[in-house]
Amino acid sequence: MVERIVMTRSSEATAALFGSFDINVRMIERAFEVRITNRNDSDEYGDAIVISGTAENADRAVRVLEYLKLMVGNGETLSEQSVEYVIGLVRDGLDERPESFSGDVICITNRGKPIKAKTIGQKKYINAIKKNTVVLGLGPAGTGKTFLAVAMAVEALRDKSVNRIILTRPAVEAGERLGFLPGDLQSKIDPYLRPLYDALFEMLGAENFQRYLERGTIEIAPLAYMRGRTLDDSFIILDEAQNTTPEQMKMFLTRLGYNSKAVVTGDLSQTDLPRGVGSGLSVAAKILGGIEGIEIFEFSERDVVRHHLVRKIIAAYDGYEKEKAAKKAERKDKR
Repeated sequence: MVERIVMTRSSEATAALFGSFDINVRMIERAFEVRITNRNDSDEYGDAIVISGTAENADRAVRVLEYLKLMVGNGETLSEQSVEYVIGLVRDGLDERPESFSGDVICITNRGKPIKAKTIGQKKYINAIKKNTVVLGLGPAGTGKTFLAVAMAVEALRDKSVNRIILTRPAVEAGERLGFLPGDLQSKIDPYLRPLYDALFEMLGAENFQRYLERGTIEIAPLAYMRGRTLDDSFIILDEAQNTTPEQMKMFLTRLGYNSKAVVTGDLSQTDLPRGVGSGLSVAAKILGGIEGIEIFEFSERDVVRHHLVRKIIAAYDGYEKEKAAKKAERKDKR
């Protein structure tokens, strides 16, 4: 057993690291099988956080605490989610250059909540959107692909970088049929667009959103409605793009007009296209890399910011699909 010490500037900084009811350090203790205690050495040197355990585990816990210290020093409030994320980085050896991943506030929601990146991947995604005209955001569910793109679009509208926001999705059923739903065409299409409505409601509030919608400042429509148009001075988001055909994707990308920006999001593991129909997002990711002004950004399950079980579910399914593919290849080789 060894002891390692992490110094903090004040008891307030130590309290921020420990979290409510010491929840943060309890997570670190469980993750690395160490014991963490607080010792006030003197007012001059601040607090000492003492980590006891095997040398390897104590060193890992120190790296987590140093990373969290950086975040607290930047004025960030630690959440269970962010602590778990940093623990994962250290466990996987990806913390060689610790950085505060939240960065600047993207925008403020209608309720005054600041929207920031919650992972290093999200921070890089946001920077990619800022620097490029077209960004393809690929990755599993829960990584914030659409939500962050909507936040960036709202901020661009607020600072008058663009005159309107256009959000679109392909109308492809995820295993269900919508023909039985009551109402007109718009009523049948709305279920596809609900995630986009939800994100805009949070950013703008229901009243502001409705006002923008009536003025045409915000447009939410199925992908088919984009055909034949040129979209100038717009921030355009194509969501669930894994369900586009190559022809639809080409049609969408060629709608881009002057002073416009497009973000295309999708998860290639959740394609709902008919068997034998290729995904336009997959094709675009293969052929558009290397073009100046276009960036293909890929999230990983580490960037999932929903319940911690979502990350484990995604990893389990990925493992299952890889095992199934390996068995299929093995059977093919035996023939």
